[in-house]
Amino acid sequence: MAEHGGDAGLSGGIRRSRLSEYVDMAGHESTPAPAPNSPNTPSLPEHSLSFTPAAQAALPDTDAVARRRREFAAALGQFRRRRVLVPYGDSGAALTVELQGVRWLLAFTDEWALARYARARGESDRRWPYRMVWGAAVLDAGVPAVAGAAGLPCGVLVDAGDGERGLVLPPVTGIVPEAVAVDRSHAATELGTEGGRS
Repeated sequence: MAEHGGDAGLSGGIRRSRLSEYVDMAGHESTPAPAPNSPNTPSLPEHSLSFTPAAQAALPDTDAVARRRREFAAALGQFRRRRVLVPYGDSGAALTVELQGVRWLLAFTDEWALARYARARGESDRRWPYRMVWGAAVLDAGVPAVAGAAGLPCGVLVDAGDGERGLVLPPVTGIVPEAVAVDRSHAATELGTEGGRS
């Protein structure tokens, strides 16, 4: 049983550079750079940089980024090593939602998390059957099965709707099997194709 939400695909959207997101976050308006040697060009000694306090605040904090990466890696490892609840529909298939052209498997860390999701959807009065499976099995077997059946990339939403405990596991290498990751290496694909030639 599949539930659908959001856009059917990404083809209609325009992908933006991450740099433009940093500009948006910093609240700066884009202004054209002065032409070289124009009277408005500030004269700075070679190899010098000058940052205003606002510009310094807009720079990414490398320590914070490294900390978030470590926290995510720990959360991913914990998910793989624990048993989670995967709700399924009348057909026996795992429940999924489709958002922005990606199919998402739903997984919950306990019955309370599943109950919160059901209540948030206004469906707490209906029966929610589920299976308990290892998180590793959800990623290594469940994701490829759903991706193959749906013909779409597939990730996992853990404790969907829970702002504090929720976790998004996108369909990228290092999280899902490389064969169904959206950023899989084209070189590996080409190598496999060439290896099949006689």
